[in-house]
Formats: sequence, C-alpha cells, structure tokens
Amino acid sequence: MTEAKQKIHWQAEDYDEAMSFVSRYGQDLIEWLKPVKGETVVDFGCGTGDLAAAIARQGASVYGLDISPEMVERARKKYPDLEFRCVDGTGWRADFEYDAVFSNAALHWMTEPEAAVRSFLSGLKPGGRLVAEFGGKGNVQRIVSATRRTLQEAGAEDRFAMPWYFPTIGEYAALLEKHGMEVRTGLLLDRPTKLENGEAGMREWLEMFGTALFPTGEADETKQWIADTAERLKDELYDGVQWTADYRRIRIFAVKI
Repeated sequence: MTEAKQKIHWQAEDYDEAMSFVSRYGQDLIEWLKPVKGETVVDFGCGTGDLAAAIARQGASVYGLDISPEMVERARKKYPDLEFRCVDGTGWRADFEYDAVFSNAALHWMTEPEAAVRSFLSGLKPGGRLVAEFGGKGNVQRIVSATRRTLQEAGAEDRFAMPWYFPTIGEYAALLEKHGMEVRTGLLLDRPTKLENGEAGMREWLEMFGTALFPTGEADETKQWIADTAERLKDELYDGVQWTADYRRIRIFAVKI
C-alpha cells in the first residue's frame, strides 16, 4: 500500500454504519463469482467481512484478507466462525491454495497494482478465477478535482496526494494477461452512488475516504478542507436531500490459464 494508505486509521464501526452501500453494491458481484460448496475463496480486501460471510453462506470456505487491523478486528467480532487475516495486499504470499479470488472496492487502494496481482495470484489454482470490482478511470473525478481546488485556494496544494489507482479496462486486462490470466469479461460502468445520512453524506465520505487526498493535514486543517470541499461540490452532487458520488467501476472476470 502507499504511505498515505497506511496512515489511514479506519473507523470500522462508522464504516459499517455510514458506508454500508459498499457491501450492498458488492452483493451482485457474488453472482459473478458463483461460489459452490467445498471450494476455497480468498476475499482480497474484505473490509468488515460482510461479503466474505455472504460467500461462506453459499458453502465455500472463505479467507478474508485486509490491511486494516481495525477492519479485521471488527470482521472477527461479527463473524467469529470465519478466518480473517491482517495482511498487506501488495506483499502477501499465500500459504495455501484456493479456487477463486473475490475483491470488492479494494484494488484501487493498491497503488502498486502489479505487486497486488502477484499477491492475489500466489495461491490461485490453475483454472481458478478472479472476480473483482474497483474504481476505474475517472472514478470520483469531481470529488478529487474539488479537493485539489480547495487545497490550492488554501495555499496547500503541495499537501495533495493521489492515493488511488484507477486504470482503464485495457490497462488492467493487459496486466492480468502478463501474469497468466485470461480476461473473460471486463466492464467499465458509470455508477452514480447515493450517499447516506442526508446533508452530512459528503462530509462523512470525505472523513472516511477523502482524507487520503491530504494525508499530512493536521486535524484543524483537515476539518476545514473537508467542509470547504463539500460546499464546493453542492451544486454538482447534492440535490438538496441526498448526495450522489460520481463513481465509475471496473468489473473483471478472469481465469488463470
């Protein structure tokens, strides 16, 4: 992970309450995975474990992996019968074999994408599959641009950092093919995403995720930058009742050959 990512201390309970849409949108990705009884699945970037648990309910053995100790701790509390491990997704090497890799809303945090691919393929069996969804080219571009303008006006543009990897389909498919994967399906989807908690939605999104755009900000600076960015985005992304984040997603189904 990047240094900026490592500085984020996830508030796992707040994540479950205010960012539950992340897991909800991942539910139909399980339909792409089609887990079956008796197979082993790695949930790569499992968060607080909701999707790992949903996969396990279909009969698969699931290993949830995440870099955040806070997320892993909460996942273990919620689902004590499942196995969760705290690992760096760009450096992990499997000590077991598995039939599938599942990943929702995690791979864009891994800004060394080739290292992440090596990691999640390290124990994947020949014929095994990857099913993943993550931010694609142009994801949250309005939010990123507004944040950068806020820092510019505050005389703090040098504090801006881009913490995410948002590739094109072609770029990511080529990377997978380089490592012995055959991409069967690749989609780039515009997916405007409704945020929860009304007028507070964008502020909460920025508090949870957006602080990675200015990882060296002090507490008082960060609070002001979040407020200013949310205000800047109102005309574009707030309808007076609810915020809509400008998400674009890549969805991939690939097989190890």
